[in-house]
Amino acid sequence: METRVSSDKKEVIISIDRPTVLIGERINPTGKKKLTEALKAGNLDIVRSEAIAQVEAGADIIDVNVNTPGVDDVALLSQAVKVVMDAVEAPVCIDSPNADALEAALKVYKGKPLINSVSGEDHSLKRILPLVKEYGAAVIGLVQDDEGIPRDADRRVEIARKIVESAEKAGVPREDVVIDVLAFAIGAEAESGKDVLEAIRRIKEELGVNMTMGASNISFGMPDRALLNNAWVSMVITAGATALIVDAAKVRPTVLSADLVLGRDRFARRYIESYRRSQQAQG
Repeated sequence: METRVSSDKKEVIISIDRPTVLIGERINPTGKKKLTEALKAGNLDIVRSEAIAQVEAGADIIDVNVNTPGVDDVALLSQAVKVVMDAVEAPVCIDSPNADALEAALKVYKGKPLINSVSGEDHSLKRILPLVKEYGAAVIGLVQDDEGIPRDADRRVEIARKIVESAEKAGVPREDVVIDVLAFAIGAEAESGKDVLEAIRRIKEELGVNMTMGASNISFGMPDRALLNNAWVSMVITAGATALIVDAAKVRPTVLSADLVLGRDRFARRYIESYRRSQQAQG
């Protein structure tokens, strides 16, 4: 199962047989005061610099989200996407809860983007899937529906199946759906980690689709978040996740290590290259 996304210069393939794809998460104003203020002022210089920095840190795809109170998401998202396309060769993950903003950005995008996202909610499926089909995009499917985000693996798998089947009925091939299993913070939901790992394994076996996740969600509210995030990254990759929404600078060494152990890094080339670069950077 290969999910292909591209810019006008570069293609990225998400697959269980290939190295884990990293989707850079930093162009998102949630919890980022400096970025939020810049977006409100219409200043996209920080968007450009973040895109470049994330690619240099190892991100394969750049998520672009400008949704924050006081910002015209419809107008600004397409502008931000243009800035990222100009700044880096990496494909873009167009990220907004606003379908009109998504469509505006899709109209200016060159290549095959990843859309973030559709959910199992009926209104979302009806509004977003036609856009995915019309613009030939791939899409992230969130395992939540009109009842919210489920706690157990059974419901996560059920919603994932609903999204995949709805996409196919809308003319979107299965390989263009990347399921996000959605982890709760482990400090609030003690069973969240175990349930998510079970859901990943089952979705891999029963649906065969690629999977992603915001890898840092698991550690909200906990001390030493980096330690917990990196342990979690190794576990979800082993379970079957093939793309992660992350700060690449913080987790890439762990991802490279997991890929090497799982046989996704032929002759350890990526692992050794990364080590050499880190040694050179340290002088």
